[in-house]
Amino acid sequence: MVRKSTGPVEILLVEDNPADVQLINLMLKQTKLPHRMTSVGDGEAATRYLFEKVKKGDAPCPELIILDLNLPGKSGKQVLNELKSASETRGIPILIFTTSRDEEDVRRCYELHANCYVSKPTDLARFNTVLKTIEEFWFGIAELPKQRVVTKSA
Repeated sequence: MVRKSTGPVEILLVEDNPADVQLINLMLKQTKLPHRMTSVGDGEAATRYLFEKVKKGDAPCPELIILDLNLPGKSGKQVLNELKSASETRGIPILIFTTSRDEEDVRRCYELHANCYVSKPTDLARFNTVLKTIEEFWFGIAELPKQRVVTKSA
């Protein structure tokens, strides 16, 4: 796999299931992809991270957001809508990675401008295969925007 830009890829993982966070982290550690992954466990933490920490310069702006839909408090769809509605964050690619296979969820996420929708497999081997495919596409084929600063007004 060849990555065109230099430095580690900044990834924001918005996932409330610790087992999924661990699996995704483990898979990324097994690749040659230089990356830094920040993980938050709910929608409020995701928007706080982007509109407070990144804005203040306390955290790097992610080049890719991996977002679960089924989050406590603010749902993944609410987070997606907020991020794609704000000019400061709408250019960050958002990959929906969720257990939902509901057609309404898929349709609604694309209406809210998700860049990709992937249903999480239930078995470990398939989960690993899907994650490797995501890694290959997003970091080996697709062009990601360079890091930038989020400047949304408070």
